Amino acid sequence: MYFTDRGIEELVDRRGEEQVSIEWVADRLRAFVDQNPAFEDAVERLASFLARDDED
Repeated sequence: MYFTDRGIEELVDRRGEEQVSIEWVADRLRAFVDQNPAFEDAVERLASFLARDDED
């Protein structure tokens, strides 16, 4: 199990029943980067990964 799996599991446990918009996720990512600028590159990579996940 990767260290990040704990955070992902917490997200599912706390928010798993909720429906959220992409705008909400983007706002939360921006807030996170504002508070943790060292993670800007990782968040940018994650956002690009999510934006390009078009298998349909």
